Amino acid sequence: MKPPRFILSAVLMSLATTLAWSQQMEHDAQKSVAQSKTQMSFDSMKTLAGDWQGPVTVDPPQPDMQDGKPLHITMRITSRGNVIVHEMQEAGTPLDPAKYDHPVTMFYVDNDKLTLVHYCDAGNRPRMVARSSPDGKKLEFDFVDLSGGNQYGHMYHAVFTLVDANHHIEDWTYMMPGDKTLHAHFDLKRSN
Repeated sequence: MKPPRFILSAVLMSLATTLAWSQQMEHDAQKSVAQSKTQMSFDSMKTLAGDWQGPVTVDPPQPDMQDGKPLHITMRITSRGNVIVHEMQEAGTPLDPAKYDHPVTMFYVDNDKLTLVHYCDAGNRPRMVARSSPDGKKLEFDFVDLSGGNQYGHMYHAVFTLVDANHHIEDWTYMMPGDKTLHAHFDLKRSN
């Protein structure tokens, strides 16, 4: 005896639904793992909240930038824990953006990516996305795109290395006009 067509159709639909559900569950699990790694990276960045100070070295040396000059960094968590604000300024200078550099960088999780936007004194906003080291102590931010002009160059790459609770290193690469790079190395100690 042949089974009625509607039973066969129902069985086939049930199998298709089960397969689709299984594939969706697998996709959601993979996405969850990526998001949890991203969230772990963001949470490790949050441990840097506070004030930091340390010397800067620049390669290649620049006539207007003295190696060893102290830099002050402030990092704070805002927007109900969804954003980290990173502010740089030369140590000992007043907060006067008309006379002194004062770039601001924002870190946030965008879907499954830890993203930064650097609001540069050069008048542009490069966006970068992080990848973390296997041990989670190093976050490397790769250039994605740029908003604003590029007449004076733009920030191109950043690496944050967490040494311990009171020490971290930041390496920033600036892409100057003519595709020449300038590398700045900050060796920072907690100052609060």
